[in-house]
Amino acid sequence: MTETPAKSRAMKTDELREAYLSFFESKGCVRKPSDVLVPRDDKSVLFTPAGMNQFKNQFLRIGPLEFTRATTCQKCLRTGDIENVGNTAYHHTFFEMLGNFSFGDYFKKEAIHWAWEFLTTKKWLGLAADRLTVTVYQDDDEAFNIWNKEIGLPANRISREGEGENFWPASSPSQGPDGVCGPCSEIYYHPPGSKGNVEIWNLVFTQFNRVGPPPNNLQPLPKNNIDTGMGLERTAAVLQGFESNFESDCLKPLCLASAEAVGVPYVFAAAEGRAIRRIADHVRAVTFCIHENVVPESEKQGYIVRQLLRRAILEGYLLGQHDPFLHTLVPKVAEVMKRPYPELAETLDRVSIVIKAEEEAFLRTVDRGVKKLEKLVQGAAVTGQISADAAFDLHQTDGFLIEMTEAMAARSNVKVDRAGFDTLVEGHKVKSGGGAFDASVMKAGPLGALRTTSEPSEFLGYDTTTADAKVVGIIAEGQLVGHVREVGHKDSITVVLDRSPFYGESGGQVGDTGTLRGADFLFEVTDTKRGDGFILHNGHLKQGELAVGKTVQAEVDAERRNGIRRAHSATHLLHHALQKTLGSHATQRGSKVDSDLLRFDFTQPTPIAKEHLTAIEDIVNERIAEGAHVKWEYMPQEEAKRAGAMALFGEKYPDIVRVVSMGDFSRELCGGTHLTSTGQVGFCRIVSEESVAAGTRRIVAVTGPKALESVRHDQTLLAETAALVRAPRAEDIPQRVAALVEEVRTLKQNLNKLQSEASGSVIDDLLAKATELSGVKIVTGLGDWTVENIRSHIDELRKRGGSIAVLLGSSVDGKVTLISGLTRDLVERGLHAGDWVKAAAKVVGGSGGGRPDLAQAGGKAPEKLPQAITDGIAFLRSKLGG
Repeated sequence: MTETPAKSRAMKTDELREAYLSFFESKGCVRKPSDVLVPRDDKSVLFTPAGMNQFKNQFLRIGPLEFTRATTCQKCLRTGDIENVGNTAYHHTFFEMLGNFSFGDYFKKEAIHWAWEFLTTKKWLGLAADRLTVTVYQDDDEAFNIWNKEIGLPANRISREGEGENFWPASSPSQGPDGVCGPCSEIYYHPPGSKGNVEIWNLVFTQFNRVGPPPNNLQPLPKNNIDTGMGLERTAAVLQGFESNFESDCLKPLCLASAEAVGVPYVFAAAEGRAIRRIADHVRAVTFCIHENVVPESEKQGYIVRQLLRRAILEGYLLGQHDPFLHTLVPKVAEVMKRPYPELAETLDRVSIVIKAEEEAFLRTVDRGVKKLEKLVQGAAVTGQISADAAFDLHQTDGFLIEMTEAMAARSNVKVDRAGFDTLVEGHKVKSGGGAFDASVMKAGPLGALRTTSEPSEFLGYDTTTADAKVVGIIAEGQLVGHVREVGHKDSITVVLDRSPFYGESGGQVGDTGTLRGADFLFEVTDTKRGDGFILHNGHLKQGELAVGKTVQAEVDAERRNGIRRAHSATHLLHHALQKTLGSHATQRGSKVDSDLLRFDFTQPTPIAKEHLTAIEDIVNERIAEGAHVKWEYMPQEEAKRAGAMALFGEKYPDIVRVVSMGDFSRELCGGTHLTSTGQVGFCRIVSEESVAAGTRRIVAVTGPKALESVRHDQTLLAETAALVRAPRAEDIPQRVAALVEEVRTLKQNLNKLQSEASGSVIDDLLAKATELSGVKIVTGLGDWTVENIRSHIDELRKRGGSIAVLLGSSVDGKVTLISGLTRDLVERGLHAGDWVKAAAKVVGGSGGGRPDLAQAGGKAPEKLPQAITDGIAFLRSKLGG
C-alpha cells in the first residue's frame, strides 16, 4: 500500500491522540474526558455521534459557562454507513473523534491557524504542506482569505463548495432545520502515489441562527462558536502510511485476531478480508457498548448492538466458523485500547459472557435461517425481490434482522420489500405494545428557555423532606406558562422550584411524591423527574391558582421516602452480597428502587443455585443486623475510583461525585437517598430470581414492612395448604403431599388399566364388524368418544397387523368429530386419509384434513353421522376399485 514519508510513519494512534489533546491544552482549551457512548439525558440521539454532543448546553447557552474552550477525544458510534464497513478504507461503526471547541471565544482565525500549525509543524505531525488542500463554503470569503492570505495556501488548492458539502447541518440554509448553523472548512491530505485524498479534519464555524426559508434567513449569532472534528483512525492511517484505517496499529491487530478466530488467513485484498474487517469493526463496537451496559435487545440502542453482533456472527459463519468466537476477541479489544480506556479490563468477563450468550442463541437458528434465505433468494430470481412476509418470517422466526437479510440478498442482486416489512413491524409493535423511537433534532425546549433566566434547582432532600421554595417555572402542554388554575388542564403540569426536598427520578431510584402548598392553592405531586439541572414536580393542581414567583411549602411523602431509602440501602447490600457470593463479574446492569421494593439486574450467565441465593440473602441480613454506619461524602471522581468506589459503567458522572459508604464493605458512587445505618433496613427478603436477557439475571426483593408482609403471606399460604392436605403442622406438608402424589399415581395406574381393558373390548367389537375389500379391512364405527379416545383406538387397530383403513365418528355436546387412519402400506398405494375424511365430512357440513396416514374433520350435523360413515365407505371402495 502507498505510504507517507518516513518522518510521520512512526507516530502511533495513542501518540496521535495524546499529541492532539496536549496541543490544544497549550492553546488554553480544557481537556475533557470522552462522554459516554449513550447520552442518557439526550433523547435526540441513540449513540453519541460526534464530539460536540456533550457540549450541547454550552452551544445553546443553557446555564453558566464554566469554560469557553475545550478539547476532547470522543467515543462515537454511527450505523448510517454500516454497509460500507470493511468495503471502504475509512468507514466504521465505532470510532474516535478528536475535537476542539469554542463557546463564544476564539473563532475562524485561530481555528484555521492552529489546525495548520498542528498538521504541518515538525513539533507536532509534520505533514508535508504541499500535500494538503482545503475547501470552504462558497460565500465564506473570511475563511478563504485566512487560508489564502494568512496561511499562504495557493488559491488553486482552496475549493469553494456549496451548502450540501460545506455547511452544517448540510443544506440547512435552503432546507433547514431552523436553529444554530454555519459554514465549514474541510482539510484533505493527498497521499503520495495516490490519485485520491483523505478528509482528515472538518472545521465548523457556527455563526448563524437559521429562521425560516430563504432569503435573508441566516441571522448572525450574538457569539460565534467553533466545533471541529478530526477522525483519529483516518489521521493515524495517514501518519502510518496506509490508505486504509484497518491497516493502522489500532485496527490491524483486531483484523489478525478475527481471522485467527474464524480460521482463515487475513489478506487485505481478498474477499475474506472484507468480512474480517467487518468482524473486527463490529466486535470493537459491541465491546464498548456492552462495557457501558448497552446489551443486545429488541429496540433502541440494544437493537443496534444485536444487529452488529449478528452481522459479525453471520460473517464468521459464512467463512466456516460455526461455533461461538466473537467473545474470544474481547480481551484483544481491551489490549489494543488499554492506554486510553484501561477500564475495559475491568469488565472483560461480563462483556464476554453477554456476547457468548448472544452468539449461542443466534447460532441455534442461523443454519436454518441461512438455508431458508438461500431458497428465498433462488425463488426471487424472476421478481428480483424477497417479499415482506418472507423477510418478516425470517426476522420473527429465525432472528434474522432485516439489515442482515438485505445484505445477504444484495450479494445475489436481490432486493427486499423493506417498505412492506416496515409496515408489518409497525403492526406487530402496535399489537405487542412496543412503539417506535422518536429521535428529534437538537433543540433547547422549554427547560432550555428556563435555564436562560433561572439557576438549576437546589436539592435539599438529603437533609429534609420539607422546605419553603419559590416557583420559577410552570410547564403546561409543553410550553412555559406564567400561571395555571385549578380547571382547564387535564394533562399533568410540571412545576419547577428554585429549591426542593423532592428527589427527581435518577440512578434507578423513583421520584418522590407529595404536595406543594400555599395560602390559596394545593398542588399534588404524583412524580418527580430531573431535566437540564432542574427538579421537575409533575402532578395536578387540586385547588386555587399557581403562578410563577409564588412561595410554596414543599412536602415529600415522608413515609414513602423512608421505604425508598430502605430499599436503596438494601440494593447496595445486595450488590455487595452478589459480588462476595458469585464473584466480581456480578456487576450491576440496572436497578429500580421503590418504596420497600427493589429490582436489581446484574451480569450472571446461569441461574443462581438455591444454596447461593440463600447465602446472598443471609449476607444481606447479616449486614443489616450489624447496624453498620452509612455515610456519604463528596470527592473528585478519580479520587473516588482510587479509593475503590464502584461506578456503573455507561453512566455519566460529574467531576465531583457523591460516595456512599456502608461500614468497611461497600462503597459506591450514588446520588440517591439512603439510611444512616444498615440496621434501619430492618429485614430484606428475596422474592424472585429470573433471567431478563442473555447473560443478565434479575433479583426482586422487599424490605421493611413489605418483607414482613411477604413472610406473613407465605405463612398464611402454608397454613391454608396444611388444612387442605390435612397436615397437622406446616412442616408435615411435604410428607403429606408426597403421600397424596403416590395415592394419585396409584389411582391413575388403576384407571389406565380399566381403560385399557375397556378399549380392548371396543377394538374387538370394531374388528368384528369390519368389512374387507381387496385384502383391506375397513373398520368404521360411531360412539361417544373424545378425540383422544378415537386416536387411541386407531393406533391400536393399526397395530393388529395387515392392511387396515379406519373411519370413526363421534358427537359430544353437539360437536361432530370424524377421524380417519390408514396403515403405511395403504399410503404407499396412493391413498390419503385427508381425502377420505373430507369426503365423509361433507355430509355433516364440515371439512378437514391432515397427514396421509391420519386426518381429522369437524361438522355441524350430528344426526347425519351414520350417512357420513356410509358415504365414507363408498369413497374408499371407489379408491380400492370396489
